[in-house]
Amino acid sequence: MPSSHLLILLFLLSISLSSAQTYNILSYGAKPDGKTDSTKALTDVWAKACASVKPVTILVPKGRFLLSRIVFDGTKCKRKSVIVRIQGTLVAPSDYRVIGKGNYWILFQHLDGLSVSGGVLDAQGASLWSCKKSGKNCPSGATSIGFQSSSNLVISGLTSLNSQMFHVAINGCRNVKLEGVKVSADGNSPNTDGIHVQSSSTVSILNSKISTGDDCVSVGPGTNGLWIENVACGPGHGISIGSLGKESVEDGVQNVTVKTATFTGTENGVRIKSWARPSNGFAKNIRFQHCVMNNVQNPIVIDQNYCPGNENCPNQVSGIKISDIVFFDIHGTSATQVGVKFDCSSKKPCTGIRIQDVKLTYLNKPASTDCSHAGGSEAGFLRPNSCL
Repeated sequence: MPSSHLLILLFLLSISLSSAQTYNILSYGAKPDGKTDSTKALTDVWAKACASVKPVTILVPKGRFLLSRIVFDGTKCKRKSVIVRIQGTLVAPSDYRVIGKGNYWILFQHLDGLSVSGGVLDAQGASLWSCKKSGKNCPSGATSIGFQSSSNLVISGLTSLNSQMFHVAINGCRNVKLEGVKVSADGNSPNTDGIHVQSSSTVSILNSKISTGDDCVSVGPGTNGLWIENVACGPGHGISIGSLGKESVEDGVQNVTVKTATFTGTENGVRIKSWARPSNGFAKNIRFQHCVMNNVQNPIVIDQNYCPGNENCPNQVSGIKISDIVFFDIHGTSATQVGVKFDCSSKKPCTGIRIQDVKLTYLNKPASTDCSHAGGSEAGFLRPNSCL
């Protein structure tokens, strides 16, 4: 290449790099004191970023920034790709009613190429949990951070503390990578799922640690292509496909892999659950492999008779079809006698279950199994013996 052409290329590259803009929320009136409401500052920054045709980074520097409910909507943005770098902590108002009456505290939607990295979200949800436990009339609570109707997302190094409801929700998205996410809430906190995925495709959850009061990861209807690897779960209710079948017409769940996960002191390990009522939904091609159970109450469970409060489902059976499910290389300790429970639907029995190289003990003896309406095969070393 002639040197003149190379110089032109380098010049153009330098223009491109210099044209990238960083918006620091301090420049828009945000105060890192944890007391001054920074919602308007972030709203103003988003308007600026949204109007830019150049690459944009939004910077939340070190400090604590008080933030009320906010929506980052990319519908009218000139660029759908934005980088959000959080070095500090976003903290919700101490009065749970401020964000608790909405679905989300922080919501990103209609974006393509969004990156959110680092930082801490502190939703201060404990006061709402107490309200719920007291039986008073309380709001349902807000999911701390949600991503909707977006594609090509990267969420990395994010920490979510004490969410009112779900910590992170992925809904109606495509091609999403979550890595190095940390979730922390009390083991008795209600409905505080760590990461919830639904109506989304090609999602990966990697190298994350989740301690919460509900499912560490919950997988809702319409999920296709989910990869979960190297996740530590506990306390919590385990990694759950479902609950499915809440609606009579519902998209299925398919092509899910859970690999190299560790469960410590959880209520469940790997679980598929559906409501005991009619539905056209399904769960198929699901792999649970290389999982360690440490004192887990229900290490391996399929529950198709889910009927909380015995409302809207007594004397009915699940219409969800569960098929092609593999449990491979799962070992450790069960906190109850039954280490493997397949409680499938009498109307739509489970088919194609494969259990291989499973070793679960209870009080230093082989745990037991319990199967109903379940069919499949077993291979390799098994303890307890299969009941398929």
